[in-house]
Amino acid sequence: MDKAFVKGLRLLETLANSDCPRSVTDLSVQLELTRSNVHRMLATLTDQGYVRQLPRYSTYELTTKIWQLGSNVIRRMDVTTLARPAMLKLSEKTGETIHLSILEDTDVVYLDKIEGSHHIRAHTSVGSRAPAWTVATGKAMLAELPDSYLDRFEPLIKPHTSSSKKSVAELLADIKLVRQQGYAAIYHGEWREGIAACACAITDRSGELVGAIGMSGPDSRLKRKQIKQFSSDVMEAARTIRLALGG
Repeated sequence: MDKAFVKGLRLLETLANSDCPRSVTDLSVQLELTRSNVHRMLATLTDQGYVRQLPRYSTYELTTKIWQLGSNVIRRMDVTTLARPAMLKLSEKTGETIHLSILEDTDVVYLDKIEGSHHIRAHTSVGSRAPAWTVATGKAMLAELPDSYLDRFEPLIKPHTSSSKKSVAELLADIKLVRQQGYAAIYHGEWREGIAACACAITDRSGELVGAIGMSGPDSRLKRKQIKQFSSDVMEAARTIRLALGG
């Protein structure tokens, strides 16, 4: 057990349970730690954005960063549970693999998955990641964000397949198309060869991005015509989840 880390967690819990900002002396007495130890931990937590100092009284309190982290966890739990019926319905309609994804910086993370009914299907696993600029759920979510968000992909873009985008300019063209048609489509795998996909972003009641639902399968079976036909089902699934979230 990392004793220093445990001390830091105890300090966070103490601040979280306090009704008012706390001084170094006050915290050291309650936690039975030296003032220098408490001050060092507070300085680290302040540097990382979890704590702020109130200079006038030389006291400390938590910022909202802990709340933001907790909110993200709760939101993921909620969307996974609430999205499941729509995912099942979409799976029955299409027979393809269905994904529920979220965006974490430059990656998508797969929260949930329903395997397709076909023998040959797209293979991914819950908890795995993929570069957001290479997959349909990623592009669907990026279309909900400002164009400036794409700048972070500049040093990352590289070819994973022969169909991969080679620049932010090419990616932006895709994102603009997603916004026009309401869904993202990949006809030939940009992350893994031979995969076609269709996805739509999910937003909450305030219009904030929550995640994306997508359908994927081999491009030998999912042609442009099939993706176009299934796109309305994917968008309907996203609308159903948005309504379940209170949108």
